[in-house]
Amino acid sequence: MKHWQIDQMDWAAFDATKVNPDILALVKAASVVERNARDYTCYLQNVFHDDSGFRDAAQNWAEEEVQHGDALGKWAMLADPGWDYAAAFERYREAYKIDTDVSSSIRGSRTGELIARCMVETGTSSFYTALADATEEPVLKAVCKQIAADEYRHFKLFYDNMHRYLGREKLGRWFRLRIALSRVMESEDDELATAFYITNSEQFQSYDHKSCIAAYMARALSFYQQRHLDRVTAMILKTSGLTPHSRMQQWLAKGMHGLIAWKQKSFARQLQQA
Repeated sequence: MKHWQIDQMDWAAFDATKVNPDILALVKAASVVERNARDYTCYLQNVFHDDSGFRDAAQNWAEEEVQHGDALGKWAMLADPGWDYAAAFERYREAYKIDTDVSSSIRGSRTGELIARCMVETGTSSFYTALADATEEPVLKAVCKQIAADEYRHFKLFYDNMHRYLGREKLGRWFRLRIALSRVMESEDDELATAFYITNSEQFQSYDHKSCIAAYMARALSFYQQRHLDRVTAMILKTSGLTPHSRMQQWLAKGMHGLIAWKQKSFARQLQQA
């Protein structure tokens, strides 16, 4: 069951004077990505074709993800009444597709697939927490907090199933860490760049991956604070079988904070040059 419903949010509290245009651009992009979860569910259903328990859990996960998209889309249309969430999603579906006709994971094993899903939930839970902390608009703050809580529960779902498969597939800690970090690096692929382009197309003449991902990342990375990255790195290490709260985690979190600050400035420079 869903842990909350869109209609339970206090939409009447929306305050247009507190809408940050950079956050609005990110929310528009996030709404179509979240709503596209049913495609990923089809992929997962094929990878875990003989695991009915996980297949049922994945179906429930997808419905919660779709609700995230619908809630974000509704807020974005309040913030920008001229924007059409449903039409943007249809354009996104046409522009970005994943291969769902598979019989095994692209990560090489079911454990690897679940590690990758853990990383996605790590990224989204931290992203929505960062947005909730950054926005002054009360409805978006409440929505982002609800979504962040869902994404953390989703992390636990994939983490628990990862351990179930780990007992059979025996992936070592450093191999798991490599899978985790490789999935984190995929945040700069076409999924987010295409979503940002489709939902904020007035900013672009045509789709160009480099400029679209720069436009997305320059905004998104600017909202991360050290405390958000402390949690991210703890979740990465936990998924990899390493100690989540340790000197290594502290070092990794500080290093990630420095890297993100550098990348944000680099993406911002790319936008200025463009």
